[in-house]
Amino acid sequence: MPNRKLKEKSLEMLFRNTHFSKNELEALYTMYRKLVVDAQAAATPTIIGQPIPKIDGIDQNTFRDVMHNTFDLVTEEVVLDRIWSSWDRGVNGGEGALKFESWAKGLSVLLRGSNDEKRTYCFGVYDLNSDGYITRDEMFLLLKNSLLKQPGDEDPDEGVRDLVELVLRKMDMDKDGKVSIDDYREAVHQEPLLLEAFGQCVPTRRHAATFLKTLCTKLST
Repeated sequence: MPNRKLKEKSLEMLFRNTHFSKNELEALYTMYRKLVVDAQAAATPTIIGQPIPKIDGIDQNTFRDVMHNTFDLVTEEVVLDRIWSSWDRGVNGGEGALKFESWAKGLSVLLRGSNDEKRTYCFGVYDLNSDGYITRDEMFLLLKNSLLKQPGDEDPDEGVRDLVELVLRKMDMDKDGKVSIDDYREAVHQEPLLLEAFGQCVPTRRHAATFLKTLCTKLST
């Protein structure tokens, strides 16, 4: 179970490396602690007779609940899984439960990130195999569930392939048949609506503002 109070050293480090005030970080830590405690209380043994597994951070189920219920990220499963994997866990890469440091840094980008921070974050979500490019195959996988299949379509995938080619024409700045981080940044700079071209992975301004207002309200009570 996390400590009741955030250590001063951690507080100072996160204050320097996020867009949150110290009071906001304390409130986020209280929220984090409650999420971990609630998840531990709801945990069940994987094998009957075995002890309940210890939850030492925010697990994937809790993360998904927060993204859905708090930030209204109603997005494709493949995108939600990538959002989970893309949050930094230091030496563990995208594995294991989220400790508070990773939780605070991830929320900082989601809620108050600069344009460039959000571009880097979204690109990392869409780059499914983390090779530095969004390829045609990755675009197809990301977009295929976003198009409504029309009755009588002989080849429902054809519309997705057409959309992939359309997006490539908009985003593939150096015309090498795939989208690099530089291509993506430049395309989004020219047309901001392309930031979430392959699925929602950032809360709307309204949901971000509501969350931050609620956080501030808790600080004053």
